[in-house]
Amino acid sequence: MQAEHIELYASDEAAGIRLDKWLSAQLPELSRSRIESLVSEGAVLINGSSVSKSTKLKQGDLITADIPEPQQLEVTAQDIPIEIVYEDDELLVVNKPKGMVVHPAAGNPDGTLVNALLYHCDGRLSSINGVIRPGIVHRIDKYTSGLLMVAKTDAAHRCLAEQIKEHSFTREYMAVVCGAFSPENGRIDAPIGRSKYDRKKMCVTELNSKPAATNYETVERFRGYSLVRFRLETGRTHQIRVHSAYKGHPVLGDDVYGKAYKGIEGQCLHAKKIGFVHPDGRYMEFDSELPDYFEKILEELRK
Repeated sequence: MQAEHIELYASDEAAGIRLDKWLSAQLPELSRSRIESLVSEGAVLINGSSVSKSTKLKQGDLITADIPEPQQLEVTAQDIPIEIVYEDDELLVVNKPKGMVVHPAAGNPDGTLVNALLYHCDGRLSSINGVIRPGIVHRIDKYTSGLLMVAKTDAAHRCLAEQIKEHSFTREYMAVVCGAFSPENGRIDAPIGRSKYDRKKMCVTELNSKPAATNYETVERFRGYSLVRFRLETGRTHQIRVHSAYKGHPVLGDDVYGKAYKGIEGQCLHAKKIGFVHPDGRYMEFDSELPDYFEKILEELRK
């Protein structure tokens, strides 16, 4: 496939601005992550030379970009039952079950939420996140259950992604954690980055990290455990799991940041509520019931 060749010149106002930030404004049809990928792949040049995404522009710089045409979708549609909470022509909200992977990856080529969405939506999903993650604006972990919003159009995707970037998107989770927070209600403000000891894990660190803030509220206490409501201000990878473990109260069943719990696979964490502004301007909010596995754990703990 032939790539689209783009040539842009940096104006006086562009001087000193990071390349990735400037390109996001110049090419609003591309997501920030897509632009970062193009830069890292060497598809974006400044004055004919490869650069990093953080390169500061100078007045008069020639920025060229070769943007490949969208690849033919290779992920197959599969008739997998999914719970649709809301749907219209622009987007839909789904309630993902525990144990389902959001999109195909190594080790999970099919049986994912994306495979199910392609079947349900007859392939009509936004293309901004590429062939593997069509329609996926944000993710939750395989063993986290709960609500996800999915974009059908590129315009809806950009609208929703901007809200996530600006931290104006409501995300509320319920979790059972080990022990009890002190104080019972509060805010965890600690930057998160990838662990230098295990690249598959995240951790609280000042090194190559991003700001992360989580609000928590203790809802119910048991012997050795607590039911906690978490509200995200930011959306870093594994944020609740990392922040909870950092405070000494890992999520029950989280064998990555804590330890496994007999009877469940993975962490006891549910994305209960999401709220966002629809592309047409309406604020929408959705709440979900705690799934059966979660309720059974609460019954055990109350005994």
